[in-house]
Amino acid sequence: MAGNSSRRGAVRKSKKGATVGSGGVRRRGLEGRGPTPKAQDRPAHKAFAGTSSAASGSGARRGGSGKGKAPGSDQVAGRNAVLEALREDIPATQLTVMVRLDSDERVREIMRLATARGLPIAEASRTDLDRMTDRSVHQGVALTIPPYSYADLDELLAVAAERFEPPLLVALDGITDPRNLGAILRSADAFGAHGVIVPERRSVSMTASVWKVAAGAAGRVRVAQVTNLNRALTSLKEKGVFVLGLDADGDVTTRGLELGTQPAALVVGAEGKGLSRLAREISDQVVSVPMGGRAESLNASVAAAIALYELSGVRERQGLA
Repeated sequence: MAGNSSRRGAVRKSKKGATVGSGGVRRRGLEGRGPTPKAQDRPAHKAFAGTSSAASGSGARRGGSGKGKAPGSDQVAGRNAVLEALREDIPATQLTVMVRLDSDERVREIMRLATARGLPIAEASRTDLDRMTDRSVHQGVALTIPPYSYADLDELLAVAAERFEPPLLVALDGITDPRNLGAILRSADAFGAHGVIVPERRSVSMTASVWKVAAGAAGRVRVAQVTNLNRALTSLKEKGVFVLGLDADGDVTTRGLELGTQPAALVVGAEGKGLSRLAREISDQVVSVPMGGRAESLNASVAAAIALYELSGVRERQGLA
């Protein structure tokens, strides 16, 4: 009936009988909703508000309580890792401990250091700590840290200048495993390297997993993140730094490295793939670790440690370290 506001739609006759239309409701439901928002603008996306995949695990809640982590933050988990992080005075915003935690000397020292720094201390259940730390082995403690503040190349060179030493840097080419970066940081710290360089894309970055593997070395060795690794290496060459590519098919071995006393950047490629083509072309010299056994290659962090050990030996014999 005309003028009846309760009428849903026109009556459509078909072989199945008369049906009533939706009044345009279904048609409007098919209309587009506009362009998809950027990842960082969608709260449910792991990239929301600048968080990284490691920093915003699935199910993590936002906020400053012990039940979640703030956008962009990350968690150093485990008693040894948290203790080392506090001893190295790395930036932190909160310490979270499990309710009814069994205390030992490490936990007591963690609490003492956190209290001395004035850090907020929150309690959380095991379930909440599991969620906060992406189900890592947290041993009942987690330290919330803000996003890592990367250095730039000039800062790494300044570290060497302050020590009156020729620069020794480590650049990572295609390495994506945080455990490798953590181990390389420890080796860089042990053998006197002045910094580590990582590219922004298709590369590992500074996450809580790296802090845990590196222990205190992550607080002592600066990491620079560059937009393009090959351009960064070219820039270093223009500043008098020799680029040494580390690869199984090197022209010389680490034991006969004459450039070891010069300002140098050691480029470590991914295990299996080795150095990228451009990194190899940029390198002033490609060096390899001598191996007399049957192994075809070494883990990237192991190869880097051996090469840094050899370089530190060359420099020590020349009185440069």
